[in-house]
Amino acid sequence: QVQLVESGGGLVQPGGSLRLSCVGSGFRFSRYDVSWYRQAPGREREFVGLITVDGMAPRYADSVKGRFTISRDSSGNTVSLQMNRLKPDDTGVYYCRVVYGVMTYWGQGTQVTVSS
Repeated sequence: QVQLVESGGGLVQPGGSLRLSCVGSGFRFSRYDVSWYRQAPGREREFVGLITVDGMAPRYADSVKGRFTISRDSSGNTVSLQMNRLKPDDTGVYYCRVVYGVMTYWGQGTQVTVSS
């Protein structure tokens, strides 16, 4: 059974940092590209960034470029999203996503709230 689990969300003040993690099970997670998305209340889910299997040249949405960094651990089994200089507009539920064969899998999401 394919499963993705995100963790690391929470409440943080503007300008602060959080580190999210995504772990996959039920398939060779390390062999697939992993994307991060987020969804704010009342808004559509939007792309945040992507890391390929080899971890080279991650891609980011313009809104987070220079502030967020996606990485994989050496085993490839955990993908992290380091979020710095957070803004209130970064508030939302963050999801990781994997396209596995013809299926798209999402985690359950982790809430990030940026507020003073």
